[in-house]
Amino acid sequence: MSYPGYPPTGYPAFPGYPPAGQESSFPPPGQYSYPSGFPPMGGGAYPPTPSSGYPGAGGYPGAGGYPGAGGYPAPGGYPSAPQPGGAPSYPGGQGFGAPPSGAGFSGYPQPPSQSYGGGPAQVPLPGGFPGGPMPSQYPGGQSPYPSQPASMTQGTQGTIQPAANFDAMRDAEILRKAMKGFGTDEQAIVDVVASRSNDQRQKIKAAFKTMYGKDLIKDLKSELSGNMEELILALFMPPTYYDAWSLQNAMKGAGTQERVLIEILCTRTNQEIREIVRCYQSEFGRDLEKDIRSDTSGHFERLLVSMCQGNRDENQNVNHQLAQEDAQRLYQAGEGRLGTDESCFNMILATRSFPQLKATMEAYSRVANRDLLSSVGREFSGNVESGLKTILQCALNRPAFFAERLYYSMKGAGTDDSTLVRIVVTRSEIDLVQIKQMFSQMYQKTLGTTIASDTSGDYRRLLLAIVGQ
Repeated sequence: MSYPGYPPTGYPAFPGYPPAGQESSFPPPGQYSYPSGFPPMGGGAYPPTPSSGYPGAGGYPGAGGYPGAGGYPAPGGYPSAPQPGGAPSYPGGQGFGAPPSGAGFSGYPQPPSQSYGGGPAQVPLPGGFPGGPMPSQYPGGQSPYPSQPASMTQGTQGTIQPAANFDAMRDAEILRKAMKGFGTDEQAIVDVVASRSNDQRQKIKAAFKTMYGKDLIKDLKSELSGNMEELILALFMPPTYYDAWSLQNAMKGAGTQERVLIEILCTRTNQEIREIVRCYQSEFGRDLEKDIRSDTSGHFERLLVSMCQGNRDENQNVNHQLAQEDAQRLYQAGEGRLGTDESCFNMILATRSFPQLKATMEAYSRVANRDLLSSVGREFSGNVESGLKTILQCALNRPAFFAERLYYSMKGAGTDDSTLVRIVVTRSEIDLVQIKQMFSQMYQKTLGTTIASDTSGDYRRLLLAIVGQ
């Protein structure tokens, strides 16, 4: 798949990399270069993100059959793959952030413990999807969504973790044989790519060039097409680069894919955002904040500019007095007055830690007799509403937010393949295990069966292998 006009080449090395004292964990410059046109040469400029930013814990479930389908389809072809020429546009529908019923968010499923750590246990937020009696501390709402299953571990867990006994040269040889001669052995490619961490894929890329004097990405591009090509290329991009590229791709040309901006900038950690901003400058020669200012406007622009700073408080302890004060401020800025003081919402939602925001949402329900998500829906509209809700949803239950995004990427006619690929790839080493569990809990079907019914061919097999289905 070609990505016209992107990215430019010849930009300076990624500033600040590698971090002091971690030089040995980063590849020497020039080792991981890409073919011209996608992505830029001199890949040493964007080494893989340090492991602390993208933890990969837990085991990798076997890629056996998936429920509701009769095993993997035979290789061959990529039916219904979009034509080359860029990421598919986002389909219409019920709108970003709407639950299955189509009504505004009255609540959000909530895990018993978040990965943020610290802080006392919190009371559940009202308003889950199923009906039922309202707990006494929250007058006038619905019951919370059922808690996550006991099997869901604390912290986060990816479906992909680094392979044991990893041998980059052996993997490079397997990929070379899979692409040599007539036809391509896609299953061999799937087996290697889906069971290696991103860091290991970077090493395979370097070994391939050392052994054969050829660029692995260029060879893969010549053998693949459509969605399968987009998925493979995403898997071989370092995570920070992939986020920066996704943002750049969402703003170039006519129109802006605001949902991509929201999905990335409103959900990443401070460290991830700062690295994305640096990578965007070094690889595309552009200032991310300036591009956002020129492509968005009004309160939505201000929210995204706030997100770009990567300055959210990340203290895991909750100040309950501050939560009560913030809840009162938000009520007075919205439901408690005529009109809306948007800057108050921006200030609190852009600066407070996620555990603190969760406590604020609980306090707000008692102050306003309504949950904060529904108040945001009443006071805001359009992209700024979506952005504010995304922040609140991540404070409540980040895996549930991504589960919902995946659901809507496949709901109705057609599939939003770019969103499907981006979320599966970017969360595969972070929290895809929890996302799968929330998907089953929220939609009464597994992520694997949904992917299997919406995709086909090798593209389907690779997606299912990544999600561990």
